[in-house]
Amino acid sequence: MVDKVLTANRLTDGIAVWLDANGQWAERLQEAFVARHAEAVEALETAGKQAFASNLVVDVNVIEIEEKDGKLRPLRLRERIRAEGPTIAYAEGHGYADPAFIAA
Repeated sequence: MVDKVLTANRLTDGIAVWLDANGQWAERLQEAFVARHAEAVEALETAGKQAFASNLVVDVNVIEIEEKDGKLRPLRLRERIRAEGPTIAYAEGHGYADPAFIAA
């Protein structure tokens, strides 16, 4: 089985977030709880449904990840962009994703 994490967008500001081991929504993928078996994935799905029903998050998804060089990395490009931020600078004071992370 491929390792998975739960991601969503926080309802108050749209920021991409990941569920951590304490059941809190973290802004960094590296803080996410990693599900390594079917029961853990089911628990993530349940937590996501509850958070959505409570109007905490939207666009709730369990996504596949891998651990590469000690860091969590989404398998899909869309999720890598969500994890690292936009691929270009879009406003003064806001960063952008490391192109090496996106392309890797």
